[in-house]
Amino acid sequence: MNAFDSPFVIPVAGCVMILGLGVAGIYSEIRNKELRSQERIAMLQRGVPLADIERMMVQSAEEEKKVRDPLRSLANARRTAIVLLSVGLGLVAFGLMLEWILQIRETLVVSGVGVINLCIGLGFLVDYNMQKRELSRFGMEVDSEASL
Repeated sequence: MNAFDSPFVIPVAGCVMILGLGVAGIYSEIRNKELRSQERIAMLQRGVPLADIERMMVQSAEEEKKVRDPLRSLANARRTAIVLLSVGLGLVAFGLMLEWILQIRETLVVSGVGVINLCIGLGFLVDYNMQKRELSRFGMEVDSEASL
């Protein structure tokens, strides 16, 4: 019996991938901090005053933390919801037609995948409406006709 014939290969591989991505993210953050500290040490060795170093580091940190436009975030949530809902509806219709044509019940799995996309799209649609409500609380009225 081959180890890759087991039904647990895909779930285990998915978990390993998720853990690997988490470890890679942590390593990347540690490496960035290490590089920043090496830059500070190199500047100190060159004789740059500490106040200038701190000012330069604060400026670079501010550049990394750019303010996001709330209307762009709103548009991204709406666009993602529309795409996911459309893909979900298409997959559900495709799965149902495929099952109807082939008369193989297992092809309904395609429709199940479409339902997953539909649910995620509905989540994005809820997020879009919540963001729109929050923006209206802050006085930024979003035109509902222009945003659809």
